[in-house]
Amino acid sequence: MDVVDITVDAISVEQLTQRVSSPSCGAISSFLGTTRDNFKGKKVTQLEYEAYEPMARKEMLKICAQVRERWRVENIAIVHRIGVVPVMEASVAIVVSSPHRRESLEAVQYAIDTLKASVPIWKKEWYEDGTCSWKENSECCGPKKSNPA
Repeated sequence: MDVVDITVDAISVEQLTQRVSSPSCGAISSFLGTTRDNFKGKKVTQLEYEAYEPMARKEMLKICAQVRERWRVENIAIVHRIGVVPVMEASVAIVVSSPHRRESLEAVQYAIDTLKASVPIWKKEWYEDGTCSWKENSECCGPKKSNPA
């Protein structure tokens, strides 16, 4: 089973873990990306995400298919939040179940790296002084989004 979602709601790792659980699996691995309060010496107050949702969902499903080509996994969940994500809250979660730990750990690593490089989701960083800046993932090689602020 592949679960992909883009949501404005808080992400529940517990719910995702329950969704990917399987009696045939001895491992569930996860990655949770959260908003940190700093970037290069600047105080960050929140992140704000935008997505081209139809394409983002399509790319997330493509990542699931690529994971299945490489590793023996049972279930995959990839969820990304859009809108405002305050400090310490999750913006992305990836949870994978598999019979053995190596497959799920490697699958999660691959999924987050590939998501950052290929899924059309953009991040604006808001700073304590009221300014903001669009950020490009360092893994991404596509065109930069202009800063409207």
